[in-house]
Amino acid sequence: MQATFRQLRLFLAFAELRSVTAAARACHVTQPTASMQLRELTEAIGVPLYEQVGKQMYLTTAGEALARSGRAMMDEWAAFEQVIDGLKGVSSGRLRLSIVSTAKYFVPRLLGSFCTTHPDVDIALEVLNRDRVVQRLNDNLDDLYVMSMPPEGMALERLELMSNPLVVIAERSHPLAARRRLAPAALGSSRFILREKGSGTRLAGDRHLRTLGMAVDVRMELGSNEAIKQAVAAGLGLGIISRYALAQDPAEEGLAVLDVKGFPIQCSWWILYRQGKKLSPLAAAFLQHVAKA
Repeated sequence: MQATFRQLRLFLAFAELRSVTAAARACHVTQPTASMQLRELTEAIGVPLYEQVGKQMYLTTAGEALARSGRAMMDEWAAFEQVIDGLKGVSSGRLRLSIVSTAKYFVPRLLGSFCTTHPDVDIALEVLNRDRVVQRLNDNLDDLYVMSMPPEGMALERLELMSNPLVVIAERSHPLAARRRLAPAALGSSRFILREKGSGTRLAGDRHLRTLGMAVDVRMELGSNEAIKQAVAAGLGLGIISRYALAQDPAEEGLAVLDVKGFPIQCSWWILYRQGKKLSPLAAAFLQHVAKA
């Protein structure tokens, strides 16, 4: 079997995007060229690598195996390039991170300070919901991952970044906003706007509410912190959200953080990667940077 790096890079883009047109765009080639390269790669392997069912593209068993091997090969090559750059006295390359959406409020600052000392570094940053970050972690698509609720049952290396307090928020003029040391039961008659099921904030919030013996009335589930803030500010209910998602003065957003016994929920932000993964020199340098931050 013979395959070129060009074909392999194109196939990996296709495996992630599940579209020949999108893979061609990502690799800066024409769609006919991408189709030809994928066809030649399939012929070289000798078995189908993907199939179309309806309008959806799916990898075959052979395609999944090639994607895993291809990613490992590209990771090794990227690490080799960074070693050579290091020997030349150059700190360059691409750092790939996937982070959950709430982490967008602080991760760019870490990247900014890192890039100040490593000006030739390129950053590929994916901001996604937790389920998609976990999927990318499972597929080993990136160097590092940031989330507050690491998946269970997966062998991971982890570095604690910082605390992630989850607070109860209300509309700024809500009657409860002026009260202090509220008992959790005082929230029992309120309706809540929460993150979607599966998000780290929702998982931590649900778990904490169970320990308090609370069953809240969920009025709405939303997929972003910004949407929750807007809904709470409009008086649609209370919310549970990361303090990092709020302005330094929540009143500027029409919000108030309620003083409730048992809150904030004490969580942490973690930077993760798979156990056994060979980190690139650049990823290792970033871990050292955040450990000192």
